[in-house]
Amino acid sequence: MEMERFGTNYLEERKLVKRWQGPIPAIVCLLFTLAIFYATWWIFQDPRGWMRMYTPYVGYMYTRWWLIVLIWMAYIFQYWPFRRRWLEKTHPLLKGIVLTAVSVVVLLLLIKGFFEALLGHYGLAYFNPKELLKLPGITEFFAIEYAALACLMFAAIASWLSPAWIVACEEAPWQDLRQPAKGISIWIMTFFLSTLIYFMTMHSHMGILYYPWQYFTSIAPPYWEKFANTVSGNFHVSWIMCCTVSVWLTETIWERYPFSLIKRNNLRRVVAFFGIIAIAFAMHFFLYFAQELTWGPAIRGTRRAFAPDWRWLHVGEMAVFFLVPALFVTFYCGNWPKKYSLPVNVLVRTGITIVAATLLYIFYYKTSHLFLGTQKGFSHPQQFPMIPTIWLINIWLVHHWFMDNWPGWKMVPKTADEIARDHAEHEAMIREVKWNPALGWGVGVGAVAGVALFFVTVWVLPILFDAITIIK
Repeated sequence: MEMERFGTNYLEERKLVKRWQGPIPAIVCLLFTLAIFYATWWIFQDPRGWMRMYTPYVGYMYTRWWLIVLIWMAYIFQYWPFRRRWLEKTHPLLKGIVLTAVSVVVLLLLIKGFFEALLGHYGLAYFNPKELLKLPGITEFFAIEYAALACLMFAAIASWLSPAWIVACEEAPWQDLRQPAKGISIWIMTFFLSTLIYFMTMHSHMGILYYPWQYFTSIAPPYWEKFANTVSGNFHVSWIMCCTVSVWLTETIWERYPFSLIKRNNLRRVVAFFGIIAIAFAMHFFLYFAQELTWGPAIRGTRRAFAPDWRWLHVGEMAVFFLVPALFVTFYCGNWPKKYSLPVNVLVRTGITIVAATLLYIFYYKTSHLFLGTQKGFSHPQQFPMIPTIWLINIWLVHHWFMDNWPGWKMVPKTADEIARDHAEHEAMIREVKWNPALGWGVGVGAVAGVALFFVTVWVLPILFDAITIIK
């Protein structure tokens, strides 16, 4: 008798079949998920709505940790303890409700139980608003916001490392274990690394929020002050957010290319893990430089759009705009196109993502204050585009992972032959891209084109900024 696999490889071994021809399923699902997004945004987040969690940090904390819980459930624990038969036979709507309810319970236990009750009472006071209120000079509002800020800063790191161990490290060295042993092993490792990086990047930021600075318990001023031109932890929020985005770009529209070309397992995993970080740092510094080109040099001591700390934060905000169209292309457009070679497919998808992200960025800042309850402007303290964009991404993850893209698609389990054929086609596509003189010329031309594109971008950005007024 075959041992129960629970949800292992469920996402890989399901086949989503369109209910209608053409773009109709994608349009239906977009309208369906946008309706859910706006209804839930009004209930939970909108400052004019019911629960009004967009303070903004409280809403951001729950948004970010919900993202991580979804990743844990689908990617790390692979739907354990739900059985494979239940995943395949249950109606997508009921399945989505049940799995979402489980994710919310885990989310509340994590925030209220682990961070506030355990760490906040017995470890670090800044994880618990009630403990912060015991300090002189701390108001209730800032106690709540500081505690939420600490919790979401931890989440920022976990949202990068949790999927990175799956995407880059390919679950090694626990890939052959069954659930829940595999999930627990990966969860412990990524949680440990998240804790380590948190203390090296975010703890010192929390140590300077209270006067006098906490010299004994944190590095004050933080070690990155001179390099980043700010004592704010937003410098780390920026590159860590870029890591999160680059992980998912690698997993979705890039299909783990070019790291998949490396045949040696351990070498591929190491190169992929640190290669994703290298891509993130390139994005991190370029998007900061883009702001220098459009708005002029940052000036320490100023506020809003000219402040270095806000500009580092805005790098992370801009990066998330790339993630939204990338996920849409993968989830609802079948990772179109697929008819060319893998490098060409990746190039086309990346171009589509860049154009769509730019248009979304313009649309957001022109309209978000009209229907999301945010404040008008780039750098207003109540303007955090990472919250609504990640909230939408969470809705899409629930819809794609838990509901099988219902109602636009229906799920049909793949046969063993179909799974084998998919693996063979993917391997054949990778084998097509092997080192030869033509590829060498391609790399050379690509490098020259990349340098040329950089200088063109440097020349064009100020002109575009002057020509297009996003906020009037």
